[in-house]
Amino acid sequence: MTQDFTGRTVIVTGAAHGFGRAIAAAFAGRGATVWACDVLAEELAETGRLIGPRGAVRAVDVTDRAAVQALVVEAEAATGAIDVLVNNAGGVLGQVGRPIEEIGPDAWQAIFDVNLSGAFWCSQAVAPGMKRKGGGRIVNISSGAGLGVSLTGIQAYASAKAGQIGLTRQLAHELGAWGITVNNVAPGFVRSNPTTERQWEAMGEAGQARLMNAIALRRLGTVDDIANAVLFFASDSAGWISGQVLSVDGGK
Repeated sequence: MTQDFTGRTVIVTGAAHGFGRAIAAAFAGRGATVWACDVLAEELAETGRLIGPRGAVRAVDVTDRAAVQALVVEAEAATGAIDVLVNNAGGVLGQVGRPIEEIGPDAWQAIFDVNLSGAFWCSQAVAPGMKRKGGGRIVNISSGAGLGVSLTGIQAYASAKAGQIGLTRQLAHELGAWGITVNNVAPGFVRSNPTTERQWEAMGEAGQARLMNAIALRRLGTVDDIANAVLFFASDSAGWISGQVLSVDGGK
């Protein structure tokens, strides 16, 4: 299967490290012009070095609708059209699992804002341009937490990721008439960033062993495993696939 994205423009959110950085680098390595964004400017600069001079990095908060729209306007003006959007920004924002009675409105809403609303604002911003050119790819990065329960125990995270899967299916039906596909990658546990490293260490040896034994392939995934799934959904080979969720978790 050839995955050549020469001449195509890709926006990747949450691209400062982990999945986002790997996805941005994978597209750039296959010829795409990549616009990578995140709120972590210093780490984003390293992503910029990886994607090279044909790419661009911008400090953008995906919870800010106006900032998202400005990014898309700039990218479209520079390249003509957005071909692929990867909604990867998200996470737990430093929160840890706590009993439901201890969760305040700000903690709950913050996770929804970045994981679900951010994907909505970015999709909303690229949709008009994709409609005009008669096609496009939107790939959302959810989580196994959105299909089951979260290892973190964070209620808002599991709920927001499940909501993102629902958004994927809804937008697939709304945008399909214009040749726009919308799909979702649901990663299993991957040691991809400082948060997942802390989670891994907190499990201890016994918890780590339980996690590994619950995976059919008996290994943790890598950021490249997730990037490969995104590349497939963005490729011509996935032209008649939309509204789908692909679990990339080693087999559960």
